[in-house]
Amino acid sequence: MTQSDAIDEAMPAVANDVLRPDCPSRVVMQRIGERWSMFVILALADGPLRFTALKARVGVVTSKVLTETLRALEADGLIARRAYAESPPRVEYELTGLGSSLLVPLAGMRAWAETHVPEVLASRARHLVTS
Repeated sequence: MTQSDAIDEAMPAVANDVLRPDCPSRVVMQRIGERWSMFVILALADGPLRFTALKARVGVVTSKVLTETLRALEADGLIARRAYAESPPRVEYELTGLGSSLLVPLAGMRAWAETHVPEVLASRARHLVTS
């Protein structure tokens, strides 16, 4: 049995199959896999943040790209934007219940990435030398 067979066997049978080109679940995978989406979701794990604090927590993302990412995640129901009627205006972003449900799988991906980064970087370096 291959590793792929084992994964397929462990997965419950569902009508959607992300490997099918016409599967609607692909749009969800694409959103989560966009460059900054995972970082925004992880940054909001500890609670609501204002735009500037979120931008600082995520890192090198530009304001324009962060705004686009936030709008897309909000449209998909993964985050909520809360504007307060104050002077000066205050806006906070937080995970919805749906967005919070991504924290467990993302924590696994994060742990894998943080554990295996030395191996990946070493392989990348070897590949560059032989290319």
